Amino acid sequence: MAETAPPPQPVHDDVPPDTDAPPPSARPSWTRREPLWRHLVGERLRQLRHERGETLDRTARRAGISPQYLSEIERGVKEPSSEMIAAIAGALDITLVDLVSAVADRLATVQGTWGQPTCRAAFALAA
Repeated sequence: MAETAPPPQPVHDDVPPDTDAPPPSARPSWTRREPLWRHLVGERLRQLRHERGETLDRTARRAGISPQYLSEIERGVKEPSSEMIAAIAGALDITLVDLVSAVADRLATVQGTWGQPTCRAAFALAA
């Protein structure tokens, strides 16, 4: 009878195999994950809201959405439409261009740490 090989084990790229694993900066690039656009947009929206001293309720009401949905956007759980992003930006008294530029700058900074060439204009246009 032919021997069968054991089933392959799942690969968890974001979890080091042991505690002696090298720090994230020393790991091969395939083990690190790029941030998603929605995470950076949410991060920036939350930062703007905190800078203005506004609550989720107040900002959400001004944007015409529920506080829970705004919270999910800020945490990067939801992928908001461009109309929704524009509404939230308006509620925070920032233009969509300024918001997208700030997120593109942040993404370019993060991308630069990955050792990849960056082009700010390309990130802004991709949004």
